[in-house]
Amino acid sequence: MAPRPSLPSSLKKRKAASNTSPDDAAKIQKLEEQVTTAVTSKTSLNPLTDLLEAAQNATEPSILTKAIYALYRSYVVIITNGLLSNIPANEEAKAVRAWLNERLHEYTELLVGLLKDEDATLRTSALKILLSIQKHLSSSLSKASSSSALRPQFHVSHFKQILQGLILCPPSPRGRASNKRSKSERLNSEHDGKVEADVRDLFIESYLSEHDDVRWFFLRESASLLATYSKSEYPDVPDNLLSFLERLTTFPTDSSELNSWLVEELGTRPPKAKTSSESDDEDENADRPEKTADAEEDDWRKFFEDEVVTEPKSSDPKKPSVRLHKLTVHQSLHSLSSHKAMFTRTWLTLLPLLSVGSSENSKALAARALNVMHGGVMPHLTRPVLVMDWIASCVDYGGTVGLLALNALFILIKDYNLDYPSFYTRLYAFLDRDVLHVKHRARFFRLMELFLSSTLLPATLLASFVKRLARLSLNAPPAAIVMVIPFTYNILKKHPALMVMIHRADDVPQDEQEPNPTLTNAIESSLWELYSQRNHYHSAVSTLARIFEEAFTKPNYSLEDFLDHTYTTLYETEAKRKIKKEPALALEPTQRAWFVTPSPETESTVVLDRVDSVWSFS
Repeated sequence: MAPRPSLPSSLKKRKAASNTSPDDAAKIQKLEEQVTTAVTSKTSLNPLTDLLEAAQNATEPSILTKAIYALYRSYVVIITNGLLSNIPANEEAKAVRAWLNERLHEYTELLVGLLKDEDATLRTSALKILLSIQKHLSSSLSKASSSSALRPQFHVSHFKQILQGLILCPPSPRGRASNKRSKSERLNSEHDGKVEADVRDLFIESYLSEHDDVRWFFLRESASLLATYSKSEYPDVPDNLLSFLERLTTFPTDSSELNSWLVEELGTRPPKAKTSSESDDEDENADRPEKTADAEEDDWRKFFEDEVVTEPKSSDPKKPSVRLHKLTVHQSLHSLSSHKAMFTRTWLTLLPLLSVGSSENSKALAARALNVMHGGVMPHLTRPVLVMDWIASCVDYGGTVGLLALNALFILIKDYNLDYPSFYTRLYAFLDRDVLHVKHRARFFRLMELFLSSTLLPATLLASFVKRLARLSLNAPPAAIVMVIPFTYNILKKHPALMVMIHRADDVPQDEQEPNPTLTNAIESSLWELYSQRNHYHSAVSTLARIFEEAFTKPNYSLEDFLDHTYTTLYETEAKRKIKKEPALALEPTQRAWFVTPSPETESTVVLDRVDSVWSFS
């Protein structure tokens, strides 16, 4: 028999008291009991409205916590009794169901706003309640299927509200109900639009990295959200989504790893997917279990329909494959290729939003994405070369971002067979007058050693890099020169064809204006710049530079031993070095030298310090 609770005569919210009375906790408990009794006895559910208003108007964290948990328990009773999922028997029951859904939507909005509350307990409690309700709603929806067979479902509309709270981050509703907040309190609670760290970490550790269904729907819905959100109203959306994706360290690499589900019903094995030949013989409009009003959300499947199949390709070439866009949602959740397709679509939608303009914020976002690109993104894409255009555009940023982009390009070339002929031309452009003076020079040399490690590179190209570094060493600090010398030694030892550059007396000048390193004619020049470092004022540099005068019989230097040097480390090394033989000194104390010169302005004499005048560069 359908429930017959009466609807409230008016859905308008009653005005709550502005202050919190000592009886608020008792009132909340009483309202919860009334709601539970009304559900079991099928009477009026009006107390649910009162309980919701008590939560919406609460300003004290302790009272609000009690209210949201009371609402949670009330809605668990409502959901388990089928009031939100069973097919209404009459118009009255249908109206009751619609009213309950409206109250649930308001309750969910309250919880979503609390994800940005200033109280940490409220934030984490709201997230746990939201995901627990998601589980109950989805399970109830699955069990209420019209057919005899179980049709696992995921309550998408509720999950979309959760996603908006995590990505859009609307401000907390707590405090807006109180008019007694001071001006300073309002200023201190200014909304910034960034996801809270504790909320983000809790969601990643307990849900996103743990449950395969949550991760799949998170990726699908976030990609859709990026295509529709207001960039002016929510400027922090790319930053927020990136903060989740860059911390997603677990991703399935085999179908057997798809075994953890928030909604247990989704863990049941789906019916076998029809092959392409079988599906072509059927009506394209055949009913599917997951086909709902949100069917347009499944457009993602056609995006990669020519990429991969549901399972790894069989050794039998005659075995027909299954296209991703032919799968139901339940089948997609159990398909590794589907998870990869969702992952790829989300990243390809996000990346262009990270490098809009040339602001420092854009550079920072691009650097964060590039930091995880080679290890946490490329291995899980359907085709890693799809990110090539975005990575190549990041090279233009230069600096640390450009180096990270070059590293990502190199991984694409080496591991994924990307054809990028201008790679070494782009790398050569980084060798400017500032490269040996910036703080990221150690990272630059690490990557340079990696990029130039192949023995198949032409000698003309390597000569350009060696010659350019030698020229830049002339005005580089000692800490940078001690990187250049062993780096050059290793290249010369690996490529004997470059040995002529340290023995040539009459050289031909290198074309410094040529951007292509294979056309600079550097192989016809010499490394006289490194030869001159033998007379450097710093003993560490001068001693190291003499290695080129000896036979190349020593093993390659370990570049890591030289990359962390600074003025401080060089000084400490010299200061702590034991002197085997005392140097010869013959200094006699002399009086300070003073010189008297006439001043043309005052017609008097001026006493000058001779040493001071020598070191005056004004």
